[in-house]
Amino acid sequence: MKKLELHWRILIGMVLGILFGFGMTYVDWGRDFVLDWINPLGSIFVKLLKLIAIPLILASLIKGISDLKDISKFRNIGLRTIAIYIGTTVIAISIGLILVNLLKPGEGISEDTIAKLTETYSSDSGVTSKLEEAHRQQDSGPLQFLEDMVPDNAVKALGDNSLMLQVIFFTIFMGISMLLIGEEKAKPLKDFFDSLNDIVLKMVDLIMLSAPIAVFALLANVVATSGDPDLLIALLKYAGVVTLGLLLMIVFYSVVVATFTRYSPWKFLKEMSPAQLLAFSTSSSAATLPVTMERVEEHIGVDKEVSSFVLPVGATINMDGTSLYQGVAAVFIAQALGFDLSFSGQLTIVLTALLASIGSAAVPGAGMVMLVIVLEAIGFPQDKLAIGLALIFAVDRPLDMLRTVVNVTGDACVAMMVAKSVGKLGKPHVQNWDDHYDEVK
Repeated sequence: MKKLELHWRILIGMVLGILFGFGMTYVDWGRDFVLDWINPLGSIFVKLLKLIAIPLILASLIKGISDLKDISKFRNIGLRTIAIYIGTTVIAISIGLILVNLLKPGEGISEDTIAKLTETYSSDSGVTSKLEEAHRQQDSGPLQFLEDMVPDNAVKALGDNSLMLQVIFFTIFMGISMLLIGEEKAKPLKDFFDSLNDIVLKMVDLIMLSAPIAVFALLANVVATSGDPDLLIALLKYAGVVTLGLLLMIVFYSVVVATFTRYSPWKFLKEMSPAQLLAFSTSSSAATLPVTMERVEEHIGVDKEVSSFVLPVGATINMDGTSLYQGVAAVFIAQALGFDLSFSGQLTIVLTALLASIGSAAVPGAGMVMLVIVLEAIGFPQDKLAIGLALIFAVDRPLDMLRTVVNVTGDACVAMMVAKSVGKLGKPHVQNWDDHYDEVK
């Protein structure tokens, strides 16, 4: 019998996880059982992905730059990448604003629901921590994000997944320096990183063997620990607007892939589905990065020279799904609380969400930190910020899962566009975990 493809096995794990988690909510000891005995399986899987994220960026980016043998090619790739990421982010925010202004989900929220949401979540540690982090970011200078990109200790940067931009800066610096010392002198180090890259990609294959079980555990935990179902239903219209916008972004990426790269959009979505399903389960672009790189390089055919730069940068600065959510959430909160939002205020949302996405961390919950910055930029009253966040906090985690899918899909789309524009989109070369197993049996 033919073995089920990876995306089907992951999808089955997701469905079983949701059903199991839902069932555990009706058992007195169910939530504790999921937290103690099921969730650790998912946590270990996410840790393994994060474990190899930095080595993968280091090895693949240095390999990609050293293979270029021409700094001007790297400049072309870099400029096109940043320009396309900015363009797709503006489109995402615009789609969100158009939908929320047309459908007006905030006008359907009753005063009782607002009061209940405020009472339940305004003093929640999740809300207060997001407010504190947003204020910390706002207190920094206008060029702080550039300063934060440059590490003062390479070892420290390599040891912290949240400092991915610093790792990228250090790696690019090292790769360019390798080009400048000449091929002969750089060869020993290049051979080392080439070998490291192959080893880390093999680690990705091995980790993915446990993906269906891990996804089952992650989804069971999310469902079993979800909040008040009545509050979730009350926010269904708002969640529906965000979800519709995110689906339109997936359609947009598919159309771009079909028209610009002449690649089948159905095949694109199929090949990216394992990464998308993991993005949904983990809510983290950074944790999904190793799988995204493996799918884009081995299954779609993007050359490592392109993917090794475009995808790590995208996992850090490309937040199309999150930016779309910013626009919808900000206008929704204004509608629900009766805050008058002018056209110029909505233009401010576009600009602020764009700038905030560049400095946002690729971790779960970063979108709400960005939202505080967006709300303050449009003059939203300080004393109502906690209430505004409380309105959407109940559905933030499931929406975070969905927008991470869009972020990862956008990264892959841009990688294909850049690769096509520089002639680096070729035939895929799929590698399986047991390709060399006969050699070591």
